Amino acid sequence: MAMNKFFTILIIFFGEALAILAEIIAAKYFALHDAKFANVFFKALPIIIIGSVLLLCGYMLGFRSFKNIWIVSAISITSILILEPIINYTITHQLPNRGAVIGLIFGVMGFIAALFL
Repeated sequence: MAMNKFFTILIIFFGEALAILAEIIAAKYFALHDAKFANVFFKALPIIIIGSVLLLCGYMLGFRSFKNIWIVSAISITSILILEPIINYTITHQLPNRGAVIGLIFGVMGFIAALFL
């Protein structure tokens, strides 16, 4: 049973990572390069489809393993909280402004509150 839970977490993390990667790469190339919308869209589409399939599987397996959809949602949100800033910086080399940092801090505080209060 613990292996199923670990596998669920892994699938959700990889699914979120691929979805975020597709979003950020598509946004960067469409905004900064003279690329056509359709070209960027269709290059990012397979990546986000694979990510979405992994997320769907992760949610299905997670609900069965954890018996609580809120735990699965917390795993998903946590993976976004961890992965999005890392992928954003890796792809765009931009640091967050003050408002974004405050938003991330409140996001982490909200996650902690949801888990422990």
